[in-house]
Amino acid sequence: MLNDTDSDKKQTAKLLVRILVTVLLLVWVFGKTDLRQFVLSMKTIRLEFLAAVWFITAVVYWINAAKMRLILKEQDCIVDTGTLFGVSAIVSLYSMILPGPVSSSVKWYLLKKDTGKGSNVLSSMVYNQLSEMVIVTLLGLIAIALANTTGQLQIRIIPIMIAVVIIVMCALLLNTKTGKKINDLCRHILKPLPVAVRKGGEKVLSQLEAFQTIHWQFHFKIILLTLVAALAGGVAVYIYAAKAAGINVPIGVLVWQCVAVYLLGKLPISIANLGIREATLVGTMAIYGIQTPAAILMSMVIFSTQILMAVIGAAYQILWAETTKASGS
Repeated sequence: MLNDTDSDKKQTAKLLVRILVTVLLLVWVFGKTDLRQFVLSMKTIRLEFLAAVWFITAVVYWINAAKMRLILKEQDCIVDTGTLFGVSAIVSLYSMILPGPVSSSVKWYLLKKDTGKGSNVLSSMVYNQLSEMVIVTLLGLIAIALANTTGQLQIRIIPIMIAVVIIVMCALLLNTKTGKKINDLCRHILKPLPVAVRKGGEKVLSQLEAFQTIHWQFHFKIILLTLVAALAGGVAVYIYAAKAAGINVPIGVLVWQCVAVYLLGKLPISIANLGIREATLVGTMAIYGIQTPAAILMSMVIFSTQILMAVIGAAYQILWAETTKASGS
């Protein structure tokens, strides 16, 4: 009982730290602008581009649902795309108030309840997250190389070299022959690390083993769908969000900003990525002469996509609850 109490205290403390960091970052961001100017900038928002951002977001969620259906199917879990879309929307609702790991647990629970195969669902979620992180990171590295305006050759070469290393490592990791050897090497490297880190690493490796014997055609399909979703959900959303806020910067800049916000958002330091996104956009947009109110407005347009999906998630949850209640009565 004492352990449960200690665990609850730690979770509460982590949540309070997230809230504090979020508040501090938002105070810093809004402290850099005149609120009257920000309100005036809101009146200039291009609604047609805001609508485009919302539409693209919904389409991307559907693409991701279709991708997750294929991954789950490979693990003998049959779930239709509509259900997965609804689950993702519900997770968006919970992610507005709960830390990332907790909201991910909600997704796992809902899919486990639907399929009855908790370990298979967990393997699918790990594979899905890692494949997404790899593709988004590669896009960011390529964008940095292409958006380089300094003329320094190393700024082009280094990101490309890192991208090549990541691609080779992923190919070796997913290969039937080399994958097992890399797993053993990773486990050996994990041994000196703290218990919590070691257990987490071993858990990820064990979940990936389920995908190391799958044919390459499957991985290619997932890569293609992830790339389409990343380009639409990241690049296209950022482009139209910038247009909605009246911002005009090179596309390459928007790509690496999107990747930076995505990767920083994976750190457990804020709520719903608030504060991180705003601080990143305000700081980087200033380099290109973009005023703070416009950068904040762009950030708010992007944040509105989370609110949109949270509303859809709430509708799904109410609908499913009513359906369950009706079937039980």
